[in-house]
Amino acid sequence: MGPAALDDQTGSTTGSDRPRRRRGRGRKIIGLLVAVALAGAAAAVTVRMLDRTGEPASAAAALPPATTQIAKETLEDTLEADGELGYGPATTAVNRKPGTITWLPDSGDTITRGRSLYRVDNDPVVLMYGSTPAYRDLRDGVEGRDVENLERNLSKLGYDGFTVDDEYTYATAAAVMEWQEDRGLEQTGVVELGRVVFADGKIRVDTLDAQVGQPASPGQKVLSYTGTTKVVTVRLDAEDQRLAKEKAKVSVTLPDGRTARGRVTEVATIIVPGEGNQDPETKIEALVTLDAKDRKKAAGLDNAAVDVTFTADKRENVLTVPIASLVALREGGFGVEIVEGATTRYVAVETGLFSGGRVEIEGEGLAEGMTVGTAAS
Repeated sequence: MGPAALDDQTGSTTGSDRPRRRRGRGRKIIGLLVAVALAGAAAAVTVRMLDRTGEPASAAAALPPATTQIAKETLEDTLEADGELGYGPATTAVNRKPGTITWLPDSGDTITRGRSLYRVDNDPVVLMYGSTPAYRDLRDGVEGRDVENLERNLSKLGYDGFTVDDEYTYATAAAVMEWQEDRGLEQTGVVELGRVVFADGKIRVDTLDAQVGQPASPGQKVLSYTGTTKVVTVRLDAEDQRLAKEKAKVSVTLPDGRTARGRVTEVATIIVPGEGNQDPETKIEALVTLDAKDRKKAAGLDNAAVDVTFTADKRENVLTVPIASLVALREGGFGVEIVEGATTRYVAVETGLFSGGRVEIEGEGLAEGMTVGTAAS
């Protein structure tokens, strides 16, 4: 006799509907913040070009309307977005066997490897861990990744006598019959389609789509489930995709004002249905997992609105000026107008990061504290 049959569990919580997701990184979005910032400064640059010839000036009348100083500081390309603290997108469990639903878990229950996800005709549909969904009967002679998933789970549950690989052998069938006996199933040595559901790991029941006593049919939605780790879901406009990169660090502000650190663990393109006559929208959905040290801060918050700060780029100790200090040069590119007493001169600059109305600059002879012209406020 193998390990004793495992019991089922109970609990409670609620879930929510979510839009259709298309997993993947999505297409690269053109039009970064640099372009936006330059466009925002274009009017000021154009006006100044109309007023200035680009030649050195010696009269006080030729001085710019306002001045500022070159500063050395740290610039960050950041974006704050609304997020939802919960358990992430839900996956639907679809029944594959005819009969009657005789047992269901409760919303909020945690189901682990080897336990019943639900029961049809009092026989368990069992949760096992694996990335390949069940799609066929598994029997002696079958090969594939789903076979390896099954064998790895049987091994973890304490069954032995077979090699964990992608081949379903007689030894595998013998272990399956032992497992079937422990679960009160007919000992056939065949794992029929619909007997197991593969998920990435332990799951949390989100919502129930069926009722006990209801007829069960192939293709019927039974319940939806999520992971058990709390994550933050953030939806961004497509042009902000540069901020939502996998493994990118973020800051999460919780409802009580405390800050938790996190990291983007998944990025997907989703289609949000339009309301009324509006067309559907393409959004970028990012899942953020809180750092292990900060997860306790979110304890007790099953569903909560949070603020998420993304940082796409950071430039430390760089020379900066207001965007309105940029001057379009006659020969092309940008420069700044250096003010020295009653005279001015132009210095060509290379622009870097734009942030908060300021821009990073590099140019020959430029230094912190120098006075430059800027558009009048």
